[in-house]
Amino acid sequence: MTSETILANATLVLPGGTLRGQLRIVDGRIADIAAGRALPAGAEDLGGDLLLPGLIELHTDNLERHIEPRPKVDWPHAAAIIAHDAELASVGITTVFDALRVGSVISNAKANYGEYARALADEILGLRAEGALKISHFLHLRAEVCSETLVEELDKFGPEDRIGIVSLMDHTPGERQFRDLTQLRKYVMGKHGISEAEFETHVATQRALSARHGTAHEAAAVAAARRYGAVLASHDDTDPSHVARSAGHGVHFAEFPTTVDAARACNDHGIKVMMGAPNLIRGGSHSGNVAASELAEAGLLDIVSSDYVPSSLLSAALRLGDLWGDTARGIATVTSAPAEAVGLPDRGKIALGARADLARVSRIGIAGAVRGLWVQGRRVA
Repeated sequence: MTSETILANATLVLPGGTLRGQLRIVDGRIADIAAGRALPAGAEDLGGDLLLPGLIELHTDNLERHIEPRPKVDWPHAAAIIAHDAELASVGITTVFDALRVGSVISNAKANYGEYARALADEILGLRAEGALKISHFLHLRAEVCSETLVEELDKFGPEDRIGIVSLMDHTPGERQFRDLTQLRKYVMGKHGISEAEFETHVATQRALSARHGTAHEAAAVAAARRYGAVLASHDDTDPSHVARSAGHGVHFAEFPTTVDAARACNDHGIKVMMGAPNLIRGGSHSGNVAASELAEAGLLDIVSSDYVPSSLLSAALRLGDLWGDTARGIATVTSAPAEAVGLPDRGKIALGARADLARVSRIGIAGAVRGLWVQGRRVA
């Protein structure tokens, strides 16, 4: 049977601007868009609220927080995945790329850096197949080149696993995100509660792993992305030489470049720049790197990710719209821009024939509250 829903008297956020109007959904797709405040029979009156494309999240560590709500507490995974999914739906996200690390350090059990991605991916994909999840889930494999087991872990995945992104992660101490060892010391010692001597051992061990495996692991991750049919992302590019290497690999977008020079080099190479919403909202990077607002003001910010705070995605997009004086442009950083970066042309925009992934949002000061969410025309929140 044909299903139809009409959402009327809304402020539609379209690709080129906003429009007071209505849209009609038929069988999960946008079938008609019309201007005006009319309320057809059976329509839902949105009272002038914003109606956005559903938000698209390319990089989130949020699932980790549900699986390990306290240090060394392993929460039942099915419950954790379902709660993670529901949380994302509650803040307007309709498509997520769940970030899973591949590449482990098995020689140091104390580092808590063991293998987990394949088993967790099976659980996510299994719940999806059962229809237990509200929103659309893909996988984002974070390929840690500074590790011992990356190649073996990559080989456990294939084209059937809904892997949309492979990111090239290099956490060698003194490089990229933590080129400042003082910042790394604070992060590692604070997170893991280790001593100064243990930190020095960690640095030496990671640098040795990078020297031994880094080049081969990077090449393996690039090849794996091609095998899966996934797009490549770089991570924490710091200088133009990093960006040149990313461009040579065919990287589509750069996650969290750490300097203006790196972001500008990405722009020159046609690589989209993604920054964290928490960075934008807090006014700076927790690692002491470039502020997202600085890149936004320079016209060097294309995509926003919630990273570790799901609710920050909507807030950041609205804030960017205010900064630029263009609501549609701000919303595009969390809808059409990420969709284009990962090759999902069916979503991320309100347009005829597009998936009816939609979020109803009320502005509350500089923030917004999600008052309704539809995935393929079906209301899920």
